[in-house]
Amino acid sequence: MATYIVRRLVAMVLMLIALSMIVFLIFNALPADPARLTCGKSCSPQIVEANRHRLGLDKPLVNQYADFATGIFAGRTYGTGTATFECHVPCLGYSFRKGEQVTDLLWTRFPVTAELALGGCVLWVLTGVSIGVIAALKRGRWQDRAIMSVSMVGYSFPAFFIALLLVFFVQIQWGLIGFGGYVSVTEDPVGWLSGFALPWIALAMLYAALYARLTRNQMLETMGEDYIRTARAKGLPERTVIGKHALRAGLTPIVTVAGLDLAALLGGSIIIEQVFALPGIGRLAVDSVTDADLPVITGTVLIAGAFVIFANLVVDVLYAVIDPRVRLT
Repeated sequence: MATYIVRRLVAMVLMLIALSMIVFLIFNALPADPARLTCGKSCSPQIVEANRHRLGLDKPLVNQYADFATGIFAGRTYGTGTATFECHVPCLGYSFRKGEQVTDLLWTRFPVTAELALGGCVLWVLTGVSIGVIAALKRGRWQDRAIMSVSMVGYSFPAFFIALLLVFFVQIQWGLIGFGGYVSVTEDPVGWLSGFALPWIALAMLYAALYARLTRNQMLETMGEDYIRTARAKGLPERTVIGKHALRAGLTPIVTVAGLDLAALLGGSIIIEQVFALPGIGRLAVDSVTDADLPVITGTVLIAGAFVIFANLVVDVLYAVIDPRVRLT
C-alpha cells in the first residue's frame, strides 16, 4: 500500500507539472495580447510596452514558464526598480484588472464553492444510493419502474433548467425561500442554509438520477454472487447481507464517479453559481472570461485540473478500503 501511494504521488506530481505547462502554453498561445488587456482602450503603445516588461512578457516563453513555476513555490517579483511589487507564495499570477493576486481571488471564492460541492455531494450520494438500493430490491415491481423512470427524466434535464425551475416555483411562485444571497455560516447559520438549500437540491436532482441507476445495476450484479448466497445460508440478517456485503462490494464504481464529480465541482460549478448568484470559483471564471482576465483564467483552470488529478489518487486508494478483493499493486 505504501509503495503504491508513493508511486501514485510521484505520478501525480508529474501530471501536475505537465498540466501547468499545457495550461500555460495554451493561454500564452492565444492571439490576445495580455499586456494590452491590462489597460483600457485609450492605452498608449508606451504603456503597453511598460506593462509587457512589468509582467515579464518580453522574455522568451521558456523563461516566462520558469518564472510562473517558480512563483508557485517561492513567490515572484513583478517589475523592476521602484515599480516592483511582490506576489506571495503560492503565486499563480496577478490580475491587474482586479488589482489582486490570483491566489487571493481563488482563496476568497473557494469556501463558497467547497460548501456548494460538499453539501450537494452528500445529498445526491445519499439520495441516489438509497433509491438505487430500493429499486434493486424491488426489481421488476412498480417501485423499480417508477424510480428508474423518474431517474431517466431527472438525468435528461440540464442543470440550468432544474435550477431555473427551482427559482421560479420555490422562490417566486411559492415564496418559500427568499433571495437573500450568500451568507457565511459563522454570521448567520439559518441564512447560510437557506442560501444553499436550492443549489444543493438542484445538484442532487441532477446527479442522484445517475447514482440511482448505477447503484441499482451494481446491486443486481452483486446480489447474484456466491458470497451473498453463502451469507444468507449462514443465517445473517437481510440488512447485514445487503448493507455489509452486497452494497459494499458494489460501491467501488460509485466512489469513482463520486470522487470525480466532487473534484469537478470543486473547480467551480459555473451554471449553478451563476443562477443562484453564489460568489464561487465558477462565477469568478465566468467573470474572468468576460473581462479577458487571462491570469485568473489560467489559475482557475490549473486549480480545477489539480482537483481532478488529486481525486483520482484518493479514489484509487479508497478501492482497497471499500472492497477487500481489490489489491493495489
